[in-house]
Amino acid sequence: MTPASRGLPSSGLGNVEQKLALLKLGRMHEVVASWIERAAATQMGYADFLDELLSEELLARQEKQLRRRLQLATFPFAATIEQFDFTLRPELKRSVILRYFDSSFVTSAGSLVLIGPSGTGKTHLAIAAGTKMAQLGYSVRFTTAQHLANQVLGLIPAARSQALRPWLSCEVLILDEFGYLPLDPQIGPVLYELIAGRYQKGATILTSNKSLPTWGEVIGDSTLMMAVLDRLLHHGEVFYFRGGSYRLRGKEALALAPTEATSPTASASSTAEVASSPPVFIPHS
Repeated sequence: MTPASRGLPSSGLGNVEQKLALLKLGRMHEVVASWIERAAATQMGYADFLDELLSEELLARQEKQLRRRLQLATFPFAATIEQFDFTLRPELKRSVILRYFDSSFVTSAGSLVLIGPSGTGKTHLAIAAGTKMAQLGYSVRFTTAQHLANQVLGLIPAARSQALRPWLSCEVLILDEFGYLPLDPQIGPVLYELIAGRYQKGATILTSNKSLPTWGEVIGDSTLMMAVLDRLLHHGEVFYFRGGSYRLRGKEALALAPTEATSPTASASSTAEVASSPPVFIPHS
């Protein structure tokens, strides 16, 4: 005689397991036998026994839903706020950044813009915030600016709107690496459609290596970009990251020899552009 059968006849246990399977109560089906054994050993009351079984099922479903949300988010890697080293980014205050790890960021349809050189932790922080929002039950989508452009450019307007729908409808959108690669001029109207469509409806996190005054050059239309920024920053804040790359810590500085396709003057100008930007920009509401 098995320990479980001492609490419930084997035929009775089999019937219970069969019904749990039919009801698609998978976790309860897995653990009911062990909980019957535990209940018999501790003289657990009926209500407590049922509560424990239901708690097991609820937790399993919550974990499954979280895995699904993280899968749909398509993060390129896992990242948490605990892994972010604020000592290497003294311009960022942990207490301030944590405001964007709260449900109020979503309910207020806020925006967060992270700007700085490559390797300073912008994407890590964006993914960490997105992961926290997924844990809180919100739908999250991650994409790079280049991937967005590849997916929608060349489509007719109706097809473009359909392609944008997942990024328009999600509760949190992370648009990564804006300005890292040259973009087709047609990305401007797409970006406007995306940001305007999310305005007052969903939270948005955007990372870039370009300072705000140059964003118009990225899409080739300063007037259109002003309309984008007006909506993006109405309920948003901008943080500038300083310092060197996390990925190059402890390594010698790399010197890239200029080529015909790379202008030393342009390279220095690009570096100075980010370095000269203010550490934090907070627009007035």
